[in-house]
Formats: sequence, structure tokens, C-alpha cells
Amino acid sequence: MGPVPAATSPLIRPAELAALLEDATDAARPVVIDVRRPPVAGPGGPPGREEYAASHVPGSVYLDLDTDLASPPGPEGRHPLPEPGRLQDVLRAAGVRGSSHVVVLDHGDATMAGRAWWLLRWAGLPAERVQVLDGGWAAWTAAGLPVTGEPTPPVAGDVVVEPGAVPVLDADGAAGVVDAGGALLDARSGPRFRGETEPLDPVAGHVPGAVNLPAAELLGPDGSWPAPEVLAERLRALGVRDGAPAAAYCGSGVTAAALVLAAEHAGVRPADDPLALYVGSWSNWCALGRPVATGEA
Repeated sequence: MGPVPAATSPLIRPAELAALLEDATDAARPVVIDVRRPPVAGPGGPPGREEYAASHVPGSVYLDLDTDLASPPGPEGRHPLPEPGRLQDVLRAAGVRGSSHVVVLDHGDATMAGRAWWLLRWAGLPAERVQVLDGGWAAWTAAGLPVTGEPTPPVAGDVVVEPGAVPVLDADGAAGVVDAGGALLDARSGPRFRGETEPLDPVAGHVPGAVNLPAAELLGPDGSWPAPEVLAERLRALGVRDGAPAAAYCGSGVTAAALVLAAEHAGVRPADDPLALYVGSWSNWCALGRPVATGEA
């Protein structure tokens, strides 16, 4: 089998990935990055490395959100962007080369995988070479596809991280989207958006002018992504329009990346293409003492 053709979707189905892993030459075989992370009630939380060690996609490597894919928390937010040199070292140790086709997976809700996908895009990997496993680990195992507990031998990569390939906003930029009449999407749950509860940050509420699109409600009943036209209709109903300003945020810039992925899958092309991400998100907005809104948008 020759080189893997360029992807036309940011998603790949388990059977498609399995075929590539089985049939591709060593040079064309995808690099599979596992970013599973058990759900937790508080910040930080345990990594999914133990789950990965017990059972994973053969040949995959594990990266941890907190230690590998983000800088330490601080005023910039709970999951600031990693330092580019450090990220380059992490990706090279994972075997990522400049020509690699990279597939990322999490438990299945695309929140961790969405952030990893977005970060790889930010680091300069082209859209046609980075995908998320549709349905994640849950879909892979439900399909009865191969798993292993054997360690993956390290392979050296040579990727060069060139940060800034996708749009990143700070607090002023996020506020500017609203001021310009664009759509600022909040990916947190409804109660957090409305300010009824806030388990992680010191202030409850949302950025004034934002609208709520919980990332947890993006996927279908079976855990897979809906058809592009379904997502496009939902995004446009919230004001995301081709050529208009639009951005997403959440608590710390992780789950909001799933909204960027949704827009990409839906083929919606806002002014910042792909959808801009406010990486510091609510954790940064709070730290800056910015205005707070509560209730429905």
C-alpha cells in the first residue's frame, strides 16, 4: 500500500483506522495518540496512563493532557498552551514526523481528543493529516478491534512545531467577537453557563454575549458524531455563519476544542477558519476580573 491519501474529514471511523494500521507500510502507518483521561469532579485529576497500560490500540502511544499537552496552570488559565519546544520534544518522542498521519482518541466524547487534534493543528500539522477517532476507545472496543497491553516500542520523530497555524484568542479577542456581532460559543454545561454552579473556577457565569452549546451534547446517542449537515444547522442557529466572526471557549480551553472540531466536520467556515479558540477560557476570564453574565444568553 502506498502513502495514505489526504483525509477529507477531521474524523476517522474505527474500521478505517484498523485497515490503515493493518495494511499501510511503516512509512504510511498512522501515529495513534491515546489521550484518554478518566472523568473527574475537580481540576487536574488522574491521568489515563494506567488505562492505556492495561489495554490500548496496538502501536499507539499515550500523552497526558496536563503534563504533555499543556503548560502548568496559572493566570493564563488551567490548561495554557505548552511551550513550543517542549511540545516538539513530546511529539517527536511519540514518533510524529513531519509527514505523519496522526489519529488521536479518547474515551469517546471527543473532549480530550478534540484538544489534542486542535493542538496538533496549532503546532502546524496540516488539516489533512490530523484526525480524531469517531467514537474513540468505546467505539474501537465495541467493534471488537484489536487491543493489547504490550508497550509500544519508541520511535523517534522529526516533526517541527511551528505554532500559530490556527486562530487563538485572548480575553480581548473573545470580547471582540461579541462586539463585532459574531458568535461566541460556551462549551460548558447549561448550569455552569447560567451561573447556577461552578465546581472549578472562583466565579460562576459566562462571558457577556456568549451563547451556550455544551460539548457534551454534540454527539449522537451511540457516541458517534452526527452528519455534517446536522451540526451545520445547529451551529448556524446559534449565529455561526460563513465569513463572520466566531469563537469557542469553555472552562480551560479543552472541551471548547470539540466545538472547533464540530465546525470543521460541519464544513462551516467562519471568518477565522477554523473556528477561533479562546484558550484561557473562563479560568482566564475569571483571573482577569472581567465582567460576568448569568442566566440564559
